[in-house]
Amino acid sequence: RRAVPLGRSRARSRGAAGAALLPSMLMFGVILASSGLLLMIERGILAQVGPPPLHPPAGLSRRDGPDSTAELELEVLRDTRNRTIRALCGQRSMPRSVWELPAGQRRTVLQHLLVSDKYRFLYCYVPKVACSNWKRVLKVLDGALESVDVKGKMDHKSDLVFLGDMEPEEISYRLKHYYKFIFVRNPIERLLSAYRNKFGEIKEYQQKYGVEIVRRYRKNGGNSAGDDVSFSEFLQYLLDEDVERMNEHWMPIYNLCQPCAVRYDFIGSYEQLRADANHVLEHIQSPSSIRFPERQAWYKPVTAQTLHYYLCNTPRRLIRELLPKYILDFSLFAYPLPNITSEFCRQ
Repeated sequence: RRAVPLGRSRARSRGAAGAALLPSMLMFGVILASSGLLLMIERGILAQVGPPPLHPPAGLSRRDGPDSTAELELEVLRDTRNRTIRALCGQRSMPRSVWELPAGQRRTVLQHLLVSDKYRFLYCYVPKVACSNWKRVLKVLDGALESVDVKGKMDHKSDLVFLGDMEPEEISYRLKHYYKFIFVRNPIERLLSAYRNKFGEIKEYQQKYGVEIVRRYRKNGGNSAGDDVSFSEFLQYLLDEDVERMNEHWMPIYNLCQPCAVRYDFIGSYEQLRADANHVLEHIQSPSSIRFPERQAWYKPVTAQTLHYYLCNTPRRLIRELLPKYILDFSLFAYPLPNITSEFCRQ
């Protein structure tokens, strides 16, 4: 039913771009409506909020050509995210500012908002969504780092300004007047990236979290060094963990950045990282010599094949029961729920 207005519009202008765009827009609409928002409604999270209209933002035209089609689809995606966030955040029970948040939630979001007074912007960093590279950019913009290509381990604290370290009046001024942006990522891919990195490579996380996870969920796991945590054990740990007490690397993006309490001017995505990062750099009028860094040579991306392997070798019950904790990330930022059907896993 949602697709009818778009179909009528296409009938009026049967250009090649419009015809090519329709299937992907419809697929996107079905994914968002049926898998995301409707599940939220079913679980009582969104009350009476329904799926947003599926039409291009006002002022956009359907130009011919593959590039213009991709651009239009991206604009539709951004518009849908904005509409969905406005629908959710318009509910009476939702916070209108950071000062309406409980103290713990306010502390979390303010400690994830990085400040550039020189370029007048706030960036809410989300671990496992290219935040290390964004921090490099901030340090270069503020003169604390010579180049985004400087080698060495990223110091995630020094030479960075956190909004939470400022006085209330200073916080309010910047929230009101500065350009605010955030970058998001498919929630299940982000979890898998955190799992592979922290338990496969970082000894500190193996000792702090891995040992406890194995001890808690594995028979005779008391001798583990924490470096052999299975993905299923990790998901079971997340299922039992209080969201507000989670480590930032797997805390939902909604809880980290509070998109209702902070009205972000731009929501970029990991999937469109290069284009969206360039958009932000252009908007803040950064020097042309500053570009977004390339991925580090050691970085191991989460491929479709990798995701398929982990999803299909994990008990479906775990994934289904974990989804409510991350459902706002899936729905607000327009990501499809993970495919764990038997047919998908047989491929």
